[in-house]
Amino acid sequence: MALEFTDSNFESDVLKSDKLSVVDFWAEWCGPCRAIGPVIEELSKEYSGKVNIGKVNVDNNPQVSTTYGITSIPAILFIKNGQVVDKMVGAQPKSNFVKKIESHK
Repeated sequence: MALEFTDSNFESDVLKSDKLSVVDFWAEWCGPCRAIGPVIEELSKEYSGKVNIGKVNVDNNPQVSTTYGITSIPAILFIKNGQVVDKMVGAQPKSNFVKKIESHK
């Protein structure tokens, strides 16, 4: 199951992790966010233990969302060693996620 990243655990679970983190910024009311939800869940199972894959609810975690300048959702950040190494905005097919994960992990 995808991890839940929040304002309080983002630094410890994402920024200080030694693994690539894939962070899906989403909201309940966002149709495209709900559309990619199952893809995020599949990826979290497939990359379990190798890549941190999780979600940030922008409505509940304004601090992280503001820090990363999230203005459109879904926005997916790929973070490694505390730095954003890649980004995708909008609903995307699973193959696009896999390509980016494989290129950065």
